[in-house]
Amino acid sequence: MARVTAAGVPEKFQSIQLQEEFDTFDCDVHMFPDLQCLKKRSKIIEIVSVKDVIFAVAQSGLCAAFSRTTNKRICFLNISPDETIRSIFYNKNDESLITVSVYASDHFSSLKCRTTPIEYIRRNQLDAGCPLFETESLKWPGFVEFIDMNCKILIYSVQESTYKVFDLKNYSLLYSICDKDIEDIKTSLSKMLLVYRRTPGHVPLKMLSIEDGKVLKSFNHSLHHNKKVDFIEQFNEKLLVKQENENLQILDMWNSDLIEVSRTEFMTPSAFIFLYEKHLFLTLRNGTVAVWNVRGELVASFEDPLLWHPDCNTNNIYITTDLDLIISYCKAEDVCRDEGEVRPCVGSINVSDILTGKCIAKICPLDPHLQIGPRKRGDADRSTIRSTIKEALENVTALFYDEDRNEIYTGNERGLVHVWSKPHISGDNLRACL
Repeated sequence: MARVTAAGVPEKFQSIQLQEEFDTFDCDVHMFPDLQCLKKRSKIIEIVSVKDVIFAVAQSGLCAAFSRTTNKRICFLNISPDETIRSIFYNKNDESLITVSVYASDHFSSLKCRTTPIEYIRRNQLDAGCPLFETESLKWPGFVEFIDMNCKILIYSVQESTYKVFDLKNYSLLYSICDKDIEDIKTSLSKMLLVYRRTPGHVPLKMLSIEDGKVLKSFNHSLHHNKKVDFIEQFNEKLLVKQENENLQILDMWNSDLIEVSRTEFMTPSAFIFLYEKHLFLTLRNGTVAVWNVRGELVASFEDPLLWHPDCNTNNIYITTDLDLIISYCKAEDVCRDEGEVRPCVGSINVSDILTGKCIAKICPLDPHLQIGPRKRGDADRSTIRSTIKEALENVTALFYDEDRNEIYTGNERGLVHVWSKPHISGDNLRACL
């Protein structure tokens, strides 16, 4: 548990400074003539940190790895000139990074996965990586989904109309589900929900064990005729269903107990975040965050300004492993004027308590104590920070919090990655202050 000061701010979030800046764009493009994604700057869409390595994915499909030991770029992970990396995933089971890519030679129509041990990435030995699912057809709208909470991988092959579940520990196939009538699959800690094509009066559902695919229960859920289904979600043993202009229904899939929440109290969100072990879920709607329990009761509403990105996703917010804090990029209180138009010009990084909705720490451009960390004497390997504090907090498009290093990483529209942390903190010093 982090020590909290009298002012109420956890000590690990005090004295945060802008410590480092990395650039995914390389001005020496002539050194990488085959990488088309280096032709122009592109915004950061995803950041993942593994020990002392920061990975940043740009919208152009470029993925760069940076060392926090040397504060230099290690390599680009694009191993082919026509490779566009769409997403990355850290597999802690074998300490490898999985890249999900498409290729120009394939008209960007099929997903290809590759796993590379982190240790080999550190050495810039990308040829040590291995392709995954080579025999699977992942043409659009096929997909691959990594489910970290139960060590599974779910893929969907359109050509075969088949869903397959693999073990994330060794990539072995566990079971397949072949059914053309399945419209969607929802996963949770130990269960999987199959959502079938709706009929005029109900939607057929099946609850499966995610470990072996065994059917645990088959049932129909009644629907209002001719009304659009806003969402069907699974939350542990609960089924959340909402139709247009109707109340939220929370059904216990074991005993069929039903709870209804008024449509005026619970309006359809743009996204959910499920905190399975806390039996709570977050809803995001129009940039606001609310916390609910499984009885449909509002636990907390976040008191601070709106999220910068209304349709937020897990690439631009971070929830700690203890499920107690959410770190997000929010609209700041100041505005700037541009040809008479008043608009938000810079955001802040807010740390909020999930159970109370209170903002307990903030990296804000208005903070007079927020500084650029001084360069350590004799540290010739350290990169130069060219951005100002305000520039670093403008147009943040991706965010990640490294809990081991106690560092926040943000990426922006210019393809820059910024490191926010306490001055010159090391792993040993961090453990001492928590």
